[in-house]
Amino acid sequence: MTAPRRKRTLSTGRVVGKLPDDMPTLLGLDIGSSSVIAGILRGPKVVAQSPRAFFRSRCEGARVEVDPDELLNAIRTAIAGLGGRARQVDGIALATMAPAWVAMDRQGRALTPIVTHQDRRSVEQAQEIERRVGPARHLALCGNRPFPGGISSTTWAWYLRHQPARLQRADLVGHLNTFLHRQITGARVTDPSNASFTGLYDTLGLSGWSKELCASLGIKAALLPEVVEADYVGGNVTAAAAAKFGLRSGTPMMVGIMDGSAGMLLAGAKPGQLFNVVGSTDVLALCTRRPRPNERLLTRALGVQGLWLQVSTIAAMASSIYWARDQFFTGMPLEEFRAEFRRLSRAGAAAAAGVVFEPYMAGERTSIEQRQGALRNVTLATTRTHLLAAIMEGLTQASAERLPLLQATGTKLRRDVAVSGGSDRLDQLMHRDWPGAWKFRAVTDATMRGLGTMVMRER
Repeated sequence: MTAPRRKRTLSTGRVVGKLPDDMPTLLGLDIGSSSVIAGILRGPKVVAQSPRAFFRSRCEGARVEVDPDELLNAIRTAIAGLGGRARQVDGIALATMAPAWVAMDRQGRALTPIVTHQDRRSVEQAQEIERRVGPARHLALCGNRPFPGGISSTTWAWYLRHQPARLQRADLVGHLNTFLHRQITGARVTDPSNASFTGLYDTLGLSGWSKELCASLGIKAALLPEVVEADYVGGNVTAAAAAKFGLRSGTPMMVGIMDGSAGMLLAGAKPGQLFNVVGSTDVLALCTRRPRPNERLLTRALGVQGLWLQVSTIAAMASSIYWARDQFFTGMPLEEFRAEFRRLSRAGAAAAAGVVFEPYMAGERTSIEQRQGALRNVTLATTRTHLLAAIMEGLTQASAERLPLLQATGTKLRRDVAVSGGSDRLDQLMHRDWPGAWKFRAVTDATMRGLGTMVMRER
């Protein structure tokens, strides 16, 4: 089993390119759940940025997957949006959504769709994994329960059961950063942040792939990528990939990191630091040196510096507000809706007139059996304003309820919270009921700029 390189000091590896006084230029690739952005970075400064290049997620029942060729086309389009500047960079930095599971053949071509973290088809397989390993043992080994889709071993188990012939040709199985390296550099690598969400990695010890977890699924370690810290060079751009993607042959490409980890790097990545992404999904991450797994939290390596993140999510936050607007306020002009939203934010729970919202419109990332959203105590006297107020209050309460969970990890929370997103004052709503005194600071373009904080190292 291959262990990641955990030391962070520059003496452990030769700095690639120029020293920080003469900052190297990086091509940053930010690949989210629906789009790709390419940027030119000098440190955390974005010198140039492409328009978003979109790709689609196919949603069929519990299945959520992306066509690999469509995603590669979006990457090519985003890089082209920089007008040739990608050929002049000193290196490439990569941030991806995760998990985004895919099996590859010997040439690095995808044998399966890219199955995203929103996929929930593998509930039965998750239950079987826990029966084999035991819930407490699984939590102790990889820091998480085998949540369907969110911990990708359940997806692998689903394919082994339902499409075994497809996997018989697999030569490499991993997440999106592994697939992109195989396509662009030919390397077989991943980083600790992505490895943590495979459900096959020793997340708490950072010692490599777990023999016990691999054996529980009958998985051969030879199919798994090498685990290397995210800021090391994973490989160099091949001549074929340079022609295909508009890059320069030989350009070094870092292993890559999860998008949330890149944002935490920009926030400071100190133990106790909170980083809150307020968007369609609300993600609240705590940086720690001593992870303490909890079945209601996601635990993963940061990807560099020998640190971890413990994470709580509200799977549908802003998207619940957008749903309410589309369903109940279709005839109301947007500015009028925003004014109503601000008024209800100030009015508090009384505006809901007793209606209660359960905030699980997109399920729950820390549950095997998926919960569903609900509006309760609805009567013939209930108005659309009551429903909107109830949704807002349910989300606000869910945001505040995460703090005791994170405090229980034993890491003292810093009161300085880095916040990304939060348009239409959603961040103010989500932080309104947090107990105690907090300082919130906005960080813009957190994923892209976070990539620029990494110093590229050679192995």
